[in-house]
Amino acid sequence: MKTLLAKFLRRRAAAGAAGIVVEGAGKSTGGKARNRVVMTMAVFLSIYCAIAGRLVYLGTQEPDDSGPPGARITAARPDILDRNGEVLATDIKTASLFAEPRRIVDADEATEKLASVLPDLDYEQTYRKLKSGTGFVWLRRQLSPKQQSDIMKLGIPGIGFRTENRRFYPGGETASHILGLVNIDNQGIAGMEKYIDEQGLADLQATGLATAKDLEPVKLSIDLRVQYIVRDEIAQGMERYHAIAAGAVVLNIKTGEVLAMASVPDFDPNNPYNANDKDRLNRMSAGLYEMGSTFKSFTTAMALDSGKVTLDSRFDAMRPITIGRQTIHDFHGKNRVLSVPEVFIYSSNIGSAREAEVVGIDGHREFLHRLGVLERMQTELPEVAKPTEPRVWKQVNSITIAFGHGVSTTPLQTAVGCAALMNGYLIEPTFLPRTQEQAMAVAKKVVKDSTVEGLRYLYKLNAEKGSGRRALVPGYRVGGKTGTAEKVVNGRYSNDTRFNAFVAAFPMDDPQYIVLSIVDEPKPEKPGMGATAGSNAAPIVANIIRRSAAMLGVKPDFGHEDKPTLVAYP
Repeated sequence: MKTLLAKFLRRRAAAGAAGIVVEGAGKSTGGKARNRVVMTMAVFLSIYCAIAGRLVYLGTQEPDDSGPPGARITAARPDILDRNGEVLATDIKTASLFAEPRRIVDADEATEKLASVLPDLDYEQTYRKLKSGTGFVWLRRQLSPKQQSDIMKLGIPGIGFRTENRRFYPGGETASHILGLVNIDNQGIAGMEKYIDEQGLADLQATGLATAKDLEPVKLSIDLRVQYIVRDEIAQGMERYHAIAAGAVVLNIKTGEVLAMASVPDFDPNNPYNANDKDRLNRMSAGLYEMGSTFKSFTTAMALDSGKVTLDSRFDAMRPITIGRQTIHDFHGKNRVLSVPEVFIYSSNIGSAREAEVVGIDGHREFLHRLGVLERMQTELPEVAKPTEPRVWKQVNSITIAFGHGVSTTPLQTAVGCAALMNGYLIEPTFLPRTQEQAMAVAKKVVKDSTVEGLRYLYKLNAEKGSGRRALVPGYRVGGKTGTAEKVVNGRYSNDTRFNAFVAAFPMDDPQYIVLSIVDEPKPEKPGMGATAGSNAAPIVANIIRRSAAMLGVKPDFGHEDKPTLVAYP
């Protein structure tokens, strides 16, 4: 526009000058031409000054929420789908109630009528809003159809409705900790909903460009069928074992995709009134725990990978280890020299401590960091806790960490680390679809192939002859490791307060999936029964595998379990 104005002024000036030459009328004619040019310039200059002043004024004002209802548009969000196209989250239309206080005749009567339909309405606050004299105020967002109909029947002047977007989760609690939440304005505040906003949706919403027809659905790596099974099994397990919490994850070893993950107690994202309660924490990625004997997977792998230990190596577990004020015992001690496989299947604390001594303190710490177990996990989910470890590692730290005490990490990171032992490569977990080729492009080789072979053998052996027998599922060649950790109560380890875990891989000839379950503070299922990981966390894993293996693409082979057949996973 400024260029057009400049051209216009130049043409007028040229025309005036030409008139002077042609007419030759002297000072009178030339003066009139110059006056016309000056006046024209003054008019346009004043227009531009007025526009500039208005823009500066508007730029310094706060947004006005009292404008007409059409001036504020609830942001649209893309649908979230599982890997097979099933809807996990979508927008639905809902009515919200507003008022135009300037048109309210009797604020007291209007408030009283609204309270008859909305009994939980804050009477005093609503009355003050209706008496404010402003042009627009919200009274209640996201009404039900019945509430809207009943309010319309009241016939209150100055009251109206506006259609807004509301997030709806068809599965309710099923995948709540993965999907997360949105606020009243349909903006992501937790889980994958928040991640989607951080990828640019929030900017589109701010500029008014986030319209439903222009937003492509976001597909996750989650399989809704498997997700339902996982949540169902941990919910039953928490009740059966009288625990305060439980959780589980199914991870693709080859791609790092999370196929399912749940933690209970959880919440319904359609009515998240209790989502911020302390016990609704996503324990799988945001909870930090001493993972107990599942860490012996890392200790034995570390010893084998160092080249200083083989499966034929033997360690003295005849007597407890005393270091400083601490004495290390075995839960079910054999009181003899143990081979590496025996250390693993008998879950010997003493044997694991001896393995760590062979590697040394620095090598021990480096190995756990190499597997990502003590690093902050890199994934899409925002709710990820940072593991804790001693600021300075001493001998006693290395010994206790060898059997899973003295450091805290997340169950999901433990599963990822164990996947690396089954595959040889550390692949950061993802909640988005990823091919094996894409995974290998970002994978890091962390252990030798010989170490992978050794750990696969030990996992299988432990399921057949050790503490993982209750995790066996006929036809699917399951292997794994239990972990029963004493929890700290009032500054001391408690003998009867435990955090249990079981990590499994299957099928063991070429592991495709990791399944890890946790049970927090379990009690015996029945009087006289035990409450260790082998009696509660392991059966949960077995049930998940039994119900979901076919969906995951693993075909059972009851006649030749050594050679399970794999079919393509959708």
